[in-house]
Amino acid sequence: MSHEVVISARHLGKEYGHEAARVVALKDANMDLYQGEFVALMGPSGSGKSTLLHLIAAMDRPTEGEIRVLGQDPQRLSDRRIARWRNAHIGFVFQSFNLIPVLSALENVELPLKLTKLRRTQRLAHAATALHLVGLGERAHHLPRQLSGGQEQRVAIARAIATDPDLILADEPTGNLDAHTAHEVLTLLKKLNQEYGKTILLVTHDPHAARFATRIQYLDKGRLLPEGQTPEDWTGVTLQQTE
Repeated sequence: MSHEVVISARHLGKEYGHEAARVVALKDANMDLYQGEFVALMGPSGSGKSTLLHLIAAMDRPTEGEIRVLGQDPQRLSDRRIARWRNAHIGFVFQSFNLIPVLSALENVELPLKLTKLRRTQRLAHAATALHLVGLGERAHHLPRQLSGGQEQRVAIARAIATDPDLILADEPTGNLDAHTAHEVLTLLKKLNQEYGKTILLVTHDPHAARFATRIQYLDKGRLLPEGQTPEDWTGVTLQQTE
């Protein structure tokens, strides 16, 4: 792991609504994530995990504070430049897979590459490489409905790494999977971190998933707790590395 800062957030806050209907989703959050880390962001539903993830990915703008991602201040970019910056530098893995039903696994993985200058033959070669990396090379021409849930999530991970991003953001990636399949997907993420040096931020409320990370930070009622601190009523996880 290097000392290069990938994410730096200072006094970050996000509110929705106005006055009596105001909801504080995130308050005074400070965070540093370094290149090569695998960090789990833990907390129950409604604690602000997805809000913070959206701010990091420039899918939303903070109400207060500042954030730099890969040395860039996303707030200073136009919407069009944000989209291209995000596609080039950030890979997303979602709970719901978000695959296009009428496209094959290979074509789904190719999608983010269509925003690059690569020719189609090059795009398909990159997509095929990503599928092989996640162990699905032989499923390249299968549609999502012909795949298991775990295979669909592997396709989603292949899509996330197809552009060779600097940062992978995984939002509850095992939420729709059974325990065995979830373990396989988390093992794959850990491999991407340890063997390929990918920087990963995993949002989860699952203690088992969090144990795959090298560091855990907790969100509690919109507040990002300092590293090493857990909510007073937390009965979840202490970090023990998985084998």
